[in-house]
Amino acid sequence: MKKILITGGAGFIGSHVVRRFVTQYSDTYQIFNLDALTYAGNLANLKDVEKEANYTFVKGDIRDAEFLDTLFAEHDFYGVIHLAAESHVDRSISDPMAFVLTNVIGTVNLLNAARKHWAGAYQDHLFYHVSTDEVYGELHNPDEFFLETTKYDPRSPYSASKASSDHFVRAYGNTYGIPFVLTNCSNNYGPNHFPEKLIPLMIHNILNGKPLPVYGKGENVRDWLFVIDHARAIDVVFHQGKNGETYNIGGFNEWKNIDLVKLLCRTMDEKLGRPEGTAEQLITYVTDRAGHDLRYAIDAGKIMHELGWKPSVTFEQGLAQTVDWYLANTEWLEEVTSGSYQHYYESMYTNR
Repeated sequence: MKKILITGGAGFIGSHVVRRFVTQYSDTYQIFNLDALTYAGNLANLKDVEKEANYTFVKGDIRDAEFLDTLFAEHDFYGVIHLAAESHVDRSISDPMAFVLTNVIGTVNLLNAARKHWAGAYQDHLFYHVSTDEVYGELHNPDEFFLETTKYDPRSPYSASKASSDHFVRAYGNTYGIPFVLTNCSNNYGPNHFPEKLIPLMIHNILNGKPLPVYGKGENVRDWLFVIDHARAIDVVFHQGKNGETYNIGGFNEWKNIDLVKLLCRTMDEKLGRPEGTAEQLITYVTDRAGHDLRYAIDAGKIMHELGWKPSVTFEQGLAQTVDWYLANTEWLEEVTSGSYQHYYESMYTNR
């Protein structure tokens, strides 16, 4: 069985990718999930696959070059799917260096390990780097969309760190011949999302009757991608993507933040059996975030036309599924918000 290293596999997107590869390719791939288990890494996200024969968890940090060198020496990884990253823009504004160390240095450490241990057989391997649409900057023209050829214009420490990592991946491909594919995705949503991000934060606050903080006037526009559809897209690109190519992955679901929050309020009121308008009364406008980009919008035509992928749900369908999951998993939400989920690793792995 070919060995695949998935970094950040205990995180939101990563856990869905790990689950898909473990379940879809049980006779083909041995999946190694590498995660440092920082605040957003949660092994409870993978309870349903943790005992599968083709799944192995490895606790480690991509910032540790020596550790990665040892890991690559022990395992002849066929491919790397690199998702490990600091990803919250607000955190990047308060602590940009943490994003440089993980997103830039960590990525280069992985590339160096791959370069060393794949030398002489690059054609038999693949480095898949998962990035974001935020590297492109912001859009002002309503008829304009991010293409794979759009000039980079990162405007936050987070997006600057991801842009840098993208450039290093392409540079290592061009300079050393490491086979790679790269994808830039729009905002993800769905089950297991850590509640610092917009949708799970609003769900948690509505459940607890807390204010729903909306930046500025809520006019910022984002394209929303259902995380399960993103995992499907990563699967397709990993197996069918062309070496050296970039693919944009979007949900074709542009929403103003305030319209999204109001839709979520109506959905939650309906699901909870509350009078319509109950949740919306909790909306609170707060001072806008520094450097808050106005609009992101992905043109996912390339992956659709060349590789045959397309979203499986509308935003309304995906949002309803997401709300249903959180309402059915309130214990997960309580553990995450209390921090008690971080004890899961100790209970599951330290005595093995």
